[in-house]
Amino acid sequence: MRLRGRPTLQTLAVVLVVFLLQHVVGLLWTVEYLLFVLDATVAARPWALVTSVYAHSGLTHLAANLVALVIVGPLVARRTTALRYHAFFVGTGALSGLAEVFLGGLVGPSHAVWGASGAVLALLGYLLGGNVVSTRVLDRVQLSARAQLVLFAVVVTTVTVLASGPNTAVIGHATGLACGLVAGRLGVLDVSSPDVRYRP
Repeated sequence: MRLRGRPTLQTLAVVLVVFLLQHVVGLLWTVEYLLFVLDATVAARPWALVTSVYAHSGLTHLAANLVALVIVGPLVARRTTALRYHAFFVGTGALSGLAEVFLGGLVGPSHAVWGASGAVLALLGYLLGGNVVSTRVLDRVQLSARAQLVLFAVVVTTVTVLASGPNTAVIGHATGLACGLVAGRLGVLDVSSPDVRYRP
């Protein structure tokens, strides 16, 4: 299976390689933590902004994120370039992690994070905010920008609450989904003209 031109498969490959590396260095918890976990010491370990997006705490965590990525990733990849896809994935994943680390204390104890769920939820948000149906509905209803933000906030809150569980990065998930919704509405990843985007 060729990876060239397939950003979702490339992302899956990176996640799996990082997961294997975690287990190789996992024998020394301190090394694994320093390399792959995002926490409040990010200024001292800036690489964790990227590595934490691809790292996972175990097989269940990994499987859940990979299944979701396989479902939503290719649908976004069809609309953009590999470079934009990867930049969006890493950027929204890092932003979601930072939000959880520094704002997570608002809903519970703030903790260190790792995992691709914020980035995957951003991809889902992109699909929800930028698909033909939602775009046409929002354009026809002619909601103001403020009303659209309120609608997006309701969607973010609903999805985040439904997907939350113990040890879930609630703020990080909400941040990823919100970023994706706004980016999808603006079409920031789309490489085709806006007219092409609205075709059925």
